[in-house]
Parts: sequence; C-alpha cells; structure tokens
Amino acid sequence: MAQEKTAATLYKKPGCLCCDAYADYLRANGFHVTVVEHPNMTMIKKTYGVRQDLAGCHSTVIGKYVIEGHVPVGTIKRLLAEHPDIKGISLPGMPQGSPGMSGTKEAPFEVLSITDKDGPAPVYTKE
Repeated sequence: MAQEKTAATLYKKPGCLCCDAYADYLRANGFHVTVVEHPNMTMIKKTYGVRQDLAGCHSTVIGKYVIEGHVPVGTIKRLLAEHPDIKGISLPGMPQGSPGMSGTKEAPFEVLSITDKDGPAPVYTKE
C-alpha cells in the first residue's frame, strides 16, 4: 500500500518561477502540494506570524507549521517528526543552491525558528 503524501499549501506571488520550482521539489520528495497564488504575501506572513526579517520568497503551510523560503526537505521532515513548540522555520533570503534556486551552495544553510519572541531568531539547524 502506498504511503499517503503529506499535504502542503504553498502561497506565492503570481508568476514566481523559483516558487514553482520549490513546489516541484516538495512534490518529488513525497508532499502533496497545493499552490495558491496570492497578490498580498505580506498578509499571508502576518496571518502565520512571520516577522519581516524571517520572511521568505514563499510561505508553505504543513500541518500547524509555516515554512518560509527554500528550506531543504530533510529539515522539514525533522520539524514534522520532532513537533517543536514553534510556529515554523525559515531560510531567509534566496540562497544560491537551495532547493528551487540555481547556483551552487556556498555554505551550510542556517534555518531559523519562527517564534513569538523578539530578538534574534534561534537557529533550528544548519544544513
């Protein structure tokens, strides 16, 4: 019997190709992705409690978590397995070589935790 795919909703600006590439990456790694093009991504980020400094190109909602930007799937699967008491995770900016982005990875990706706290975001993992 085939394993049921984890549902994910990816919110993105209309026409953004790197967001489409990231959705395809998630699909290739076992997620059932619904893409929602939204003209006001600031509203989406506010809805899910994402601070401006943690905002990514797109917002992906999986279960109770929001994933900002081009986070590698291994980190997402770890998040879903560990169930930490955070809102989600973020790979701010659009680092070269990250899933859905062109170029070569130049350093470990620093994935940050999205919480309700002020100040620097805690590092969730380096990948």
